[in-house]
Parts: sequence; C-alpha cells; structure tokens
Amino acid sequence: MVRAAVLPAVGSPLEITEIELPEPGPGQVRVRLAAAGVCHSDLSLSNGTMQVPVPAVLGHEGAGTVVAVGEGVTHVAPGDGVVLNWAPSCGSCHACSLGEVWLCANALRGVGDVYAKRAQDGADLHPGLNVAAFAEETVVAEGCVLPAPDGVPLTDAALLGCAVLTGYGAVHHSARVREGESVAVFGVGGVGLATLQAARIAGASKIIAVDVSPEKEELARRAGATDFVVASENTARQIRGLTGKQGADVAVECVGRAVTIRTAWESTRRGGRTTVVGIGGKDQQVSFNALEIFHWGRTLSGCVYGNSNPADDLPVLAEHVRSGRLDLGALVTEHIALDGIPAAFDNMLAGKGGRALVLF
Repeated sequence: MVRAAVLPAVGSPLEITEIELPEPGPGQVRVRLAAAGVCHSDLSLSNGTMQVPVPAVLGHEGAGTVVAVGEGVTHVAPGDGVVLNWAPSCGSCHACSLGEVWLCANALRGVGDVYAKRAQDGADLHPGLNVAAFAEETVVAEGCVLPAPDGVPLTDAALLGCAVLTGYGAVHHSARVREGESVAVFGVGGVGLATLQAARIAGASKIIAVDVSPEKEELARRAGATDFVVASENTARQIRGLTGKQGADVAVECVGRAVTIRTAWESTRRGGRTTVVGIGGKDQQVSFNALEIFHWGRTLSGCVYGNSNPADDLPVLAEHVRSGRLDLGALVTEHIALDGIPAAFDNMLAGKGGRALVLF
C-alpha cells in the first residue's frame, strides 16, 4: 500500500489516504515518485472545470524511479529515472499523422481505467490525468514514462513534465518568438514563470510580466522579466507605453479567464500574436467584433501542452538546464509533503506563489 491524494468527488476536498496498487501488467510501468508539481490543471480537475471520472488520484507533473515493469516493456528498466508524460500520443490518429502529437485524439484514453483500489473500502480509483502523480508510487502505461535526462536531479526533472514543456513550447512552438521581439506574459504562476524564462532564452528584447499580485514582481524579474505590471483595467495601455506605443509583439496568456485573454489580445501590436495557454471554463466567453479583427490583423491561437512533442523537447530542455540558461529551481516557491496539496490549491486560488513541489 502507498499513500496518495484522492479526489473522492468533484468539488470535494482531497483525501490523503492509502491505496492498493497492482503489479504492472503487460505494457505497464510502476514508478516510485521523487517529486510532483502542483499544477493549476489539478485544481481545474478538482473543481470540475475539466472533467475526469472520480474518485481519482490527481497529479500529472512528476518524476521518479522505475520499480518494476510489465511484460513487453523494453525502453525503461527497474532503477531507471523517468519523467511522467501525462499525454502520450498514439501515433496513429489524424493529429499524430500530421505530426501534431499534442492534439492526439487518444492521449487521455487511460483516464477512465481503474488503476488502483482505495485501501479503506476497496473503491475503484481512476488516474486523474493518466499518471496519478499525487502518490508515493503509481502504475502507468509505458507511453507515460520518458527516460529522465542526464544531469538533472529527479526532483527538478518533475517540472519538465508540464510547466516547463508548456511554457517553453508556448514561446518556441506556438508564438514562435524571434530574437529582439517584445513579449507580455499574463499570469506569474508555475507556467508563467517557465514562459518568462523561455522568452529570455529566445532573446526577447523586452519581457513584461503581468499579474494581479504585486508580490510576484521579484519572482517575475528573477525569471527574466524586464518589466512588471500589476493587472488592472489599464494593463493594455501600460504595455503599449512600455513598447513604444505599439503593443507587444507577442502576448502569452497563462490564466484562462475571458478578461485576461481579451486584455492580452488588446496588448499586442497590430499584426501581433496572442497565445492562450490558460485553461478556462465554458462560461468564460471572449468577444471580438468583425471590424477589429480586420483592422488589427492579430493572431489568436490556443496552445495545448505547449504544442510540444515531449520525446523531442525533453533533451532540448535538459541542455538548457545543464547550461544554466533554464533555472528550474526558480519556478518553485514552496516544497511540501503530500498532505500539503490542499493548502497549495488554496494558494493558487488566492494567486499566491509559483509552483509548489511535493517531495516524496
């Protein structure tokens, strides 16, 4: 038996309890977690913004050590360090055939499976986003593990599995930031901090961080922000003032709220690009009129998992880490135990801090 954070029902508090894991079957891998990041997507799963079968063990950003493998697994072995990949591509759907593996139609095919039992009553448990990282150990499909990069501690490598792949991909794959361009990043949480670092790596000339909390300015500047704006109804005007009255070349929205998406759009120059990373609810409606779409010539695009291919991008990110260009420690504002996850959810709701990292 191992301890895990279980979501018993949508909207209910997490329960820290013991669960029973089976031995890995064919094509499965059992992993002992070293660390797991607490992502806003986990909060969205707990409150029903994103829907998965419950009861479930949440957590999708993690790294650990392989304990055992099932029949047919050859790319990892017991003792190997691995990074969890919550959205493994199938390689055969339409999106995968186009090379857009981040849009794989079958990436979440495992969330409806029963992967464990709750020890106290034998209730079936589902893996929240395939990997159930909020547990001391987990059993996942072999496609959900990637070899951990050399030279990166597993406790740091955990962050590569979501926050860094998303933030880096938003800048380099979706917005395609070019050297010398200006970038505005809305939301200075874990993904926002990764996005700021990615903009710095891309050679952006001006990097403007926007957040409702003025306390996040130091965090943002440490990640690469050259300017900091406290979000208000004047945000777009302030960003234009910082960019020669033109607006930013690129805006990356990491919040998932209609008002923030709209402001990010208004903050970009004529012909600029706005990339939306934040996951919002169906009630968050964003409106544009036909004339402004024509006049401003801006591009608005969604961004799933950073439009990344984890197998290709992890080695690139690892090289940035080893060279010192990417500071994973700068994303983490709190180290917690498993029972600290509910408080980390509260901090996210209150807009506090960057990434909370569960250490096992």
